[in-house]
Amino acid sequence: MASADLLTRDYTSDQKFSISTYSASGVALTSTALKKGGVHAADVATQYKYKNALFDVKIDTDSSVLTTVTFTEILPSTKAIASFRVPDSGSAKLEVQYFHDHATVTAAAALKQNPLIDITATLGTPVISFGAEAGYDTSSKTFTKYNAGISVTKPDACASIILGEKGDSIKATYLHHLDDSKRSAGVGEVYRKFSTNENTITVGGLYAIDHSTTVKAKLNNHGTLGALFQHEVLPKSVVTVSSEIDTKALDKHPRFGLSLALKP
Repeated sequence: MASADLLTRDYTSDQKFSISTYSASGVALTSTALKKGGVHAADVATQYKYKNALFDVKIDTDSSVLTTVTFTEILPSTKAIASFRVPDSGSAKLEVQYFHDHATVTAAAALKQNPLIDITATLGTPVISFGAEAGYDTSSKTFTKYNAGISVTKPDACASIILGEKGDSIKATYLHHLDDSKRSAGVGEVYRKFSTNENTITVGGLYAIDHSTTVKAKLNNHGTLGALFQHEVLPKSVVTVSSEIDTKALDKHPRFGLSLALKP
């Protein structure tokens, strides 16, 4: 697990329920209901694989249909992803990925006049890697983003430094695994935004109570405390309960989140 996942993954203040089914023909169907604040939403997604193509179609309660088609090995070591949303005629997007033993390059562009173009690249080994990404708006002829980072990975630890937000922020993280199975770990993160002189220091941890139950917690220097309990009630079916509280304003009500994902 990456340090960013340990500090952010599955932490939520929403209520979410999803159930997935699979047919003998290979069609996967997932229904999801979500309550975010006072807003309710739902969607139904289906997925089907045919030879080297994967088709994903998602329909939501706003009558929006998102279709994504992924092609693998059109050329050696490549993947192409095309997506579009109906009725948004300007949402079509094409992404091409190239994979090498020591490098990955991804280019994505909206299929419209004066598109936004995103390019990412990574280079390295299983021990050390470098990455960069950039976004360019062809209509205004300006860069929308450019970030760069470096990471070092060892069997029991990993560390990374990311220069982001067009050079306006820097984030350094360190994660250390506490057991051979890598199901318990501690992490520390330091974030600084130069334009506002804002500093955020966050520490967190993950502990596996048993093979099906884990707990996580995190605390930053602004007094925000988060906790999470996750249990696999059935194989591949997981219930997650999370909460967040401001320790410097205990009179405020804590935020709670609940997620239940059922899979066969």
